[in-house]
Amino acid sequence: FDDGTPLGSKSSPEAQIDSLPQSWAAIQGKGSRERAAQGMESVMKRLVREKEGLVLLFDPPFDSSPLQPGYIKGYPPGVRENGGQYTHGSLWAAMGWARLGRGDRAVHLLQLMNPVRHGMERQRYLVEPYVVAADIYALPGREGMGGWTWYTGSAGWMYRIWIEEVLGFRRRGNELTIEPVIPGEWSGFRMRYRFGSATYAIKVTASKRRRGVREMKLDGQLVTSIPLVDDGKEHAVQVLLR
Repeated sequence: FDDGTPLGSKSSPEAQIDSLPQSWAAIQGKGSRERAAQGMESVMKRLVREKEGLVLLFDPPFDSSPLQPGYIKGYPPGVRENGGQYTHGSLWAAMGWARLGRGDRAVHLLQLMNPVRHGMERQRYLVEPYVVAADIYALPGREGMGGWTWYTGSAGWMYRIWIEEVLGFRRRGNELTIEPVIPGEWSGFRMRYRFGSATYAIKVTASKRRRGVREMKLDGQLVTSIPLVDDGKEHAVQVLLR
């Protein structure tokens, strides 16, 4: 804070742990992977509520202490940025796990935040099950209630984390790479990608590790990346994981 009081300390009465620094310690890929993984484990223990299917932004929420963090304290404890699931930021925890190679943890968090899953609890969720909610309440008595919908960047992040981080589909210009990080129970997956008039039929086959590419073939030829060509043809891409 402005007066030098630590924010996010274990001795703080509120906001002792925030998912953002934990997640970005893993996402940015510098420093110690062991400490980043330790921080992410703390997220799982302190900020993930399995029963309600919530991934909180921080805990405990700001309430009665003299700490003054700004406008977020204007929300009741457990609502929006004040210790609820603020989905835009909470999704980065899934991204952090993917960057650490833990596809199982990444997929688990993505499934917890899936709006269709929340929509199964209609009496509690109360918003559209086909759109990602910007926030979900952790307020006692309102746990699992959806907040804002449509007006959020969360949907874009959820899509990117599924496609780019878990399935490993990354396009840069006219070049495509496939580097998945998937859960152990997956045997692989298939996807189709349309590039102009061309179609790329992608088949990924997993081994025990479920990460790291052993070999990749484009129309039967070994390649290290896939050149995208708008040629009106269908191309077969086969990826074998280590």
